[in-house]
Amino acid sequence: MTYAIDPELLPWLDMLPAFSLTDQGSLLAARAAMEASRHDLPVYEPVHPVEVRDTMAPGLSGAPDVPVRLYSPANRTEAVPGLLYLHGGGFVLREFDMFHAALLRLVDELGVVIVSVDYRLAPEHPFPAPVEDCYAALQWVGAEAQELGVDPARVGVGGESAGGGLAAAVALLARDRGGPSLCFQYLGIPELDDRLDTPSMRAYTDTPWWNRPNAVFSWTSYLGTEPGGEDVSPYAAPARAEDLTGLPPAYVTTCQFDPLRDEGIEYARRLAHAGVATELRHYPGTFHGSGMVETAKISRRMLADEIDALRRGLGVRGG
Repeated sequence: MTYAIDPELLPWLDMLPAFSLTDQGSLLAARAAMEASRHDLPVYEPVHPVEVRDTMAPGLSGAPDVPVRLYSPANRTEAVPGLLYLHGGGFVLREFDMFHAALLRLVDELGVVIVSVDYRLAPEHPFPAPVEDCYAALQWVGAEAQELGVDPARVGVGGESAGGGLAAAVALLARDRGGPSLCFQYLGIPELDDRLDTPSMRAYTDTPWWNRPNAVFSWTSYLGTEPGGEDVSPYAAPARAEDLTGLPPAYVTTCQFDPLRDEGIEYARRLAHAGVATELRHYPGTFHGSGMVETAKISRRMLADEIDALRRGLGVRGG
């Protein structure tokens, strides 16, 4: 198919990472290519001092401890909001370091503490391991809020792509397991529905960066079985959740030429119908991951909107 992609994005299509996930060999090749490209990742120099350190959060119920990376504004005089951040990668790729510059920017702009989670990956560790790692990290943030300098009343969860789906699942777990309390959920181009039956998912088989074949592999790896079965947990695929009441306010983004587009729109609609304060932003001419082209006007608008949403959702004072 041909797609009316934003003209500022078109020249970058051949330079963006491309991969086709079909089997274990292709997955290992994609992981190796991502690791080799780490030196090409964007660099961000904060205006304000930001402290970065790696540590571990205790795992749940005998599970391994969870590696996390803390981003904190230096020289704080009071508790600030906190954001549990979950990276993308289709549940199978370690994009943990790819978001380093973006998270530095958010801390610099907003003055919040961000806890980025290096959760276990499928297919080696299928559901529920990845989402349980993320929830364990949230529990640790709740328990250690004072030491981390985080205001426990202003803790949110967010992520991109598979990380957006994990963020939605963590919000469901926090509601259903009695906390920790969340004030906000940021669901960026989220991967939410294993049934793979929306119009965008059926149609977009060859879109840049992410497409239906990659989504099929992603869900098969994450679930450990064929996607679309009858007994898939809503904590794996949040679109399966029948009850969305009582969840924190949400900000959801979607891209036009993204197979995940319609499930994001539908989840936002259902959140709003359930009485959850929900904001949906849809960006024309974009594709999954097109925000990596930081020079494009549409990408700059997406980033500005994200920062504004986080400022409001986390209750950043003085913003």
